[in-house]
Amino acid sequence: MLITINDVLTPEELITTRKLLDHSTWASGLITAGTQAAQVKNNQQLPEDSGQLSALRRLVLGALNRNALFFTAALPLKILPPMFNCYTGNTNYYGLHVDGAMHRLAEGNGYVRADVAATLFLSDPDKYDGGELVIEDTFGSHSVKLKAGSMVVYPSSSVHKVMPVTRGQRIACFMFMQSMVRDPGQRRLLFDLDMALLQLRQSVGETAPVVSLTGTYHNLLRRWADN
Repeated sequence: MLITINDVLTPEELITTRKLLDHSTWASGLITAGTQAAQVKNNQQLPEDSGQLSALRRLVLGALNRNALFFTAALPLKILPPMFNCYTGNTNYYGLHVDGAMHRLAEGNGYVRADVAATLFLSDPDKYDGGELVIEDTFGSHSVKLKAGSMVVYPSSSVHKVMPVTRGQRIACFMFMQSMVRDPGQRRLLFDLDMALLQLRQSVGETAPVVSLTGTYHNLLRRWADN
């Protein structure tokens, strides 16, 4: 399931994010690359000791916490602290790869299983050429390049790549989530049911069938959710 979410960040939050990033120093993206990814990864990334990283993470996590569509799409149990990358100049691409299944927390106190991945675009698409996120799934290849402040959410198991940036600078936030519902097919069913319920409430109100279907949604979530 690939879902795009517009305007995750407000215009004011986007301005704050860019100011923080303007005062940041980038490092090689290989600092978080696994063995396979290191062969095809050629970008830059904010290191863990970046002075602006904590403020950037708080801003992004605050935006996610208030976004109902993000919650119903990802059903996050744990969110790995968001990371930030940059594609420009000679460090401008990330070839085909699959994200690692387990990601160690920076504090060393455990792991997050990567069920869901997300990219939050921070650069305006007219400011750079290339840089599309290309995601492969059973329905084909999907090329994603969103306006600044918007996000794409997709299964971490997908093969994907970032096309070379041939002009300008592509900056984004990327993150991994351990979902309450591990199985992507079950997450898709719950998402579709929740969206249908939203439309029914808007069209017919809280009728008895709508209340009953809402109960079905929550009972399925109870049955399928990890704890």
